[in-house]
Amino acid sequence: MTSILGFVFLLVMVFGGYLIAGGKFGIIIGALPFEMMMIGGAAIGAFLMANDMHTVKHTAGGFGKILKGARFKGQDYKDLLALLYFFVRLAQQKGAMALEPHIEKPDESPAFAKFPNIRKDHHAVALICDYLRMVGMNADDPHQLEDIMARELKKLREEELHPSHAMQNVADALPALGIVAAVLGVIKTMGSIDQPPAVLGKMIGGALVGTFLGVLLAYGLMGPLAARLKGIVEEEAAYYEVIRAVIVAHLHGNAPQVSVEAGRKIAPSHHMPSFAELEAALQELAI
Repeated sequence: MTSILGFVFLLVMVFGGYLIAGGKFGIIIGALPFEMMMIGGAAIGAFLMANDMHTVKHTAGGFGKILKGARFKGQDYKDLLALLYFFVRLAQQKGAMALEPHIEKPDESPAFAKFPNIRKDHHAVALICDYLRMVGMNADDPHQLEDIMARELKKLREEELHPSHAMQNVADALPALGIVAAVLGVIKTMGSIDQPPAVLGKMIGGALVGTFLGVLLAYGLMGPLAARLKGIVEEEAAYYEVIRAVIVAHLHGNAPQVSVEAGRKIAPSHHMPSFAELEAALQELAI
């Protein structure tokens, strides 16, 4: 929502200032459809040439993510920490083999059933189950497991950042594509050089609309959207880092409460539950 409000404010300030300064919209409105067709069409074509279909679909979904913001809120972090607390406590009290019914069939696990939002997140379920399964296979070197998890989380983050990079590439290209549209307008003007100055002035003004649009769309729309999407992806990545922190702390031999506290500290500050809030959530946990 803030992205929409910001873009509306940007348009009001830019075109409002132009209007107050005595500018006329006639030339802009007349040239806008043709310039947008050239610049927008060229940008879309370049985007399709530079990316595979998976990235194209992923980028389309990225626009929805920009509007909605990061998926994970404070309650999601409390739920994740509560679930991880249950698992590490179970492993400590009854051994790693006691986790098998939960991690082999998470769809049938009463632990995952208590937290449906986590169960719907295939990345979170895969991380929890895969690495707890490795613990049960005696892969209990905390440094080795932490390194493996860090590399996987880096891979996931880079894959989620592909749409942001693709959008930024389009933003970088838009000023040049605006110049292409402007040059075509100049070529058109030169073909009508025998026309009176009033006519040539309007034609040159229409050509310059292309340069204006290219710069505006690059730095006023696509660039900020790419930055916003990158920020959302990096914020969501912290959710999965919590899983790594708790499991690694557990492998270092810490008590379940200490392991979960290590994960709590990884959560983004504005979503991080307080110690008292997490303690209350753990006390309510009954699986």
